[in-house]
Amino acid sequence: MTQTTNTATEGSYVVVHYKGTLEDGTEFDSSRKRGEPISFTLGTGKMIPGFESAIDGMVTGETKTVTIPSGEAYGDRDDEAYALLSRDDFPEDFPLEEGAPVPLTGPGGQPMMGTVMEVVEEGVRVDVNHPLAGKDLTFTIDVLSVIDKTETFDFEDSDS
Repeated sequence: MTQTTNTATEGSYVVVHYKGTLEDGTEFDSSRKRGEPISFTLGTGKMIPGFESAIDGMVTGETKTVTIPSGEAYGDRDDEAYALLSRDDFPEDFPLEEGAPVPLTGPGGQPMMGTVMEVVEEGVRVDVNHPLAGKDLTFTIDVLSVIDKTETFDFEDSDS
């Protein structure tokens, strides 16, 4: 079997537990509370850039806490990022009040959440910024395992 360093680098498959908190200490996500770690290949862009950067260079068994600025997380808030939807797009019993979450479909067909900004004569103005846009995020990251991108497995029987 090829020897691995267990150091996360671009192309490594990593398995981690994490807890994410806001500046005021509010927890917004935790893989442990969901009871399942996350796994992904480092450098593929599946995670926010600051999260991937934080893991780069970590080793199996390492834990660290890092604060990721909004620009390396979900970006800065864009006050012009809104959609004006017709009131007819909402079910009759939908609470059209400021702050209500609105399930939407993004340009690529992916699900996303919006937030009612205001109800105006023309319809309903919905904020389409990510809910964490404009916020610095703190993560405590526990690296459970790292599989090196060059690791190969030898399944031949041993002589022992």
